[in-house]
Amino acid sequence: MNARGQGAVDPADKARALALTPVSRETLQRLELFVDLLLLRQQRQNLIGPSTIPVIWTRHVADSLQLLDCAPAGAKIWADFGSGGGFPGLPIACALADRPGAMVHLVESVGKKVNFLREAVQVTGVPAQVHHMRAENFGDSCGDNVEVVTARALSPLKILCDQAFPLIARGAVAVFPKGQDVEAELTEAAKYWRIEASKVPSKTSPQGCIVVVRGLKPLKSR
Repeated sequence: MNARGQGAVDPADKARALALTPVSRETLQRLELFVDLLLLRQQRQNLIGPSTIPVIWTRHVADSLQLLDCAPAGAKIWADFGSGGGFPGLPIACALADRPGAMVHLVESVGKKVNFLREAVQVTGVPAQVHHMRAENFGDSCGDNVEVVTARALSPLKILCDQAFPLIARGAVAVFPKGQDVEAELTEAAKYWRIEASKVPSKTSPQGCIVVVRGLKPLKSR
């Protein structure tokens, strides 16, 4: 345990994560730089839940990387709403760094987390841009070319649909990791939106899935 009572990373967890979501040597190097920085800054800033540090590679890194398989083939322009401690946007940017023209937009409203994200982008050298703004303001101001929009542990699906609609209306696909309450969230969102969506089982959580939204239209009663 360190001074803040945080557990150490389990070495076996990294191997499990890489088995679930294999990456190139270059991507792994970038991921290691990011994880090392996050653990360093975590000592004075709560970026992830302290109890998840021993399993950071499966719980956070692999959980983020699996979204790449849910996106359209060749997609290179992403937006990550509520990036916070960098998940899922930074691991995705690490994986896309060798793809020409790639860019991940990291959208975060909390100033201290914005500062961390900017440092992480600089340290890793990944193709990412940090936007200090609320998610609902991004689509109309910055999202013209976005192909994939994501958000992890940010809001219920209904609110994510509200925030992502400007991007989806222009052709983006949304990939939202969700937990055991996904059916209730889909039911609630369907009161306001006509949703063209599918569910992909999570590689990292038996109770989880990724909701892939390819079409979204507001209901008249919305």
